[in-house]
Amino acid sequence: MRTPHVRSIVIWTLVALIGAAGWAVLALARGEEVSAAWMVAAALGSYAIAYRFYARFIAHRVLGVDKNRATPAERLNNGIDYHPTDRRVLLGHHFAAIAGAGPLVGPVLAAQMGYLPGTIWIIAGVIFAGAVQDMVVLFFSTRRNGRSVGQMAREELGPVGGAAALIGTFVIMIILLGVLALVVVNALASSPWGTFSIAMTIPIALLMGFYLRVLRPGRVIEVSVIGVALLLFALVAGRWVAESSWAEAFTLAPSTLVIWLVAYGFVASILPVWMLLAPRDYLSTFMKIGTIALLAVGVVIALPTLQMDAVTDFAGRGDGPVFAGSLFPFVFITIACGALSGFHALISSGTTPKMIQKETQIRMIGYGAMLMESSVAVMALIAASIIDPGLYFAMNAPSGVIGTTVQQASDVVTGWGYQISPGALAQAAKNVEESTLLSRTGGAPTLAIGISDIFSKVTGGSLRAFWYHFAIMFEALFILTTVDAGTRVGRFMLQDMLGNVYRPFRNVSWKPGLVVTSGLVCALWGYFLWVGVHEPLGGINQLFPIFGISNQLLAAIALAVCTTLLVKSGRLKWAWVTGIPLVWDATVTLTASWQKVFSGDPKVGFFTQRRIFREAIEDGKVLPPAKTMDDMHTVVTNSTVDGVLSAVLALLVVIVIADALRVCVRHLRRPALSTLSEAPYVESRLVAPAGLIPTRQEKEEARHEHVGAAPRG
Repeated sequence: MRTPHVRSIVIWTLVALIGAAGWAVLALARGEEVSAAWMVAAALGSYAIAYRFYARFIAHRVLGVDKNRATPAERLNNGIDYHPTDRRVLLGHHFAAIAGAGPLVGPVLAAQMGYLPGTIWIIAGVIFAGAVQDMVVLFFSTRRNGRSVGQMAREELGPVGGAAALIGTFVIMIILLGVLALVVVNALASSPWGTFSIAMTIPIALLMGFYLRVLRPGRVIEVSVIGVALLLFALVAGRWVAESSWAEAFTLAPSTLVIWLVAYGFVASILPVWMLLAPRDYLSTFMKIGTIALLAVGVVIALPTLQMDAVTDFAGRGDGPVFAGSLFPFVFITIACGALSGFHALISSGTTPKMIQKETQIRMIGYGAMLMESSVAVMALIAASIIDPGLYFAMNAPSGVIGTTVQQASDVVTGWGYQISPGALAQAAKNVEESTLLSRTGGAPTLAIGISDIFSKVTGGSLRAFWYHFAIMFEALFILTTVDAGTRVGRFMLQDMLGNVYRPFRNVSWKPGLVVTSGLVCALWGYFLWVGVHEPLGGINQLFPIFGISNQLLAAIALAVCTTLLVKSGRLKWAWVTGIPLVWDATVTLTASWQKVFSGDPKVGFFTQRRIFREAIEDGKVLPPAKTMDDMHTVVTNSTVDGVLSAVLALLVVIVIADALRVCVRHLRRPALSTLSEAPYVESRLVAPAGLIPTRQEKEEARHEHVGAAPRG
């Protein structure tokens, strides 16, 4: 066993002390100013320790990753869906695909409860649950030719649990995509600057794809410089377009954006992965990682103070204007992707296992990318917590609650105990060159305000409007990459399911099948997107709770499958690694589902809300925030759909968990009856590093490989 170097001990001790100091200040400080830098210290210190020790332990001791075993990308390489991809590009693709609306929007909405509950769950949740799920799912899917979570459940649990998992994961996937796309629509609607900049990323990505595939294969750094330069130019040009005669062409209504997004999702999901998906996600990763890194640096330089309370009164009362419900379970449901996300399991068992070069890269891509996403959630929570709380609530409460004028909003917010004048609300909008910031729900505008506040303190207040619109573009780019990758994964899932009925669908690259399934997936999530855009109660306010619940229920399915596979593959003593997060997630999420279905509070319970609006319709009344009788009928329809979906999905997850428990018990009693659907072992011929920076041994292996391959050239 290797003895740790003294320098290594000193470095990791310092990292641990920095993280501990951050946690101590956040937990103990009361009544005095707290710098947001302490939140950054707590997060980064915790992430570093977790990646270095816990992730390494899981990869090598629990899973037993094997660098000599060929991955499906190597064995089944067809240049369309299966394609060995440089680890740096794949890390960018995977991170871009998983990091959508959740880590941006969820923490911003959860700031209603205060900054402390969200910080604890984001950091602890990702270390022990979210990153673990992503890495373990990626490992087992890679061992099974990139099978989806639902298909793995069907093969490993049997027909009952497998069918429940297949149906549940697919329905949840559709809901998630619809809500993710809704955030994009809210961010880009009537914003020519953002719409132009986002649109330009598509031809830039196509250029990068052909450059790397045809013109200059293997020149990753070269194409990265070109892509980033073009992306920055597109961002600057967006402002020119917004101030020119072209502005009208890029000023799109929400309904128009819905059509364009559905069309884009369809095209992106059927093109070869190297052509658009991978380079676009890789490109957007520079923007994502760069912005988050600059935010962290900006926090350290500017040292903004956390203005939101550590724990607000809304946490105990459960009657918050941003979302209804108590701290437990709804703060965990609302934060969602920043700590634990079932959606990630779909990516980890969708595109990524079909592109990964070596099993040893699973730790960096699975665990590491999730830590990166969690850091995004921390930055989002910081951005929401450093702005004036009065402005925060004025931006995130629906117009039906706070009114439509700055005077009305000021009066209502002041009544909640957060002082802000009408003049301050008007000035905040003027500072970022917006007509109003009232009821800009969805979290994205609030995050943009926080980002612009941090950056303008470093670069000067005159650039506040530029940084606000930069942040809007950054958020839309962040989310849109999840929509295109998610649509592709949804296509894989539907092909898996239909392949059980008609075998040709099992070939994920079969052209008739991919066109039909892509069209169906886009049509289904397009329905939820359309509903969200036209929802009288506010699309985000109504749909985000079911988004969060669905996401966490999907995580429960993924963790149940992983725990079962650990048991069946002879790793019983390590089953706690996914088993403990499964118990916690199931407890929290099923509690939230129960409340959303059966609560007597119309702000929480879907069916209570339906009954009240139904009775009002019968009496000929129009209840706010609905404005017409058509709006009233829309509320009844949507609350019915949401309530039924919440109940059905919870039931499906209970079936999956119960069946997983049955399979585990049967295996322990009679191991001979258990079978595993792993692909046969094939020796790998690829040589690739496990991490971003090759070790000395990996460099030596690459040198020998190059020398051995030279004579054949």
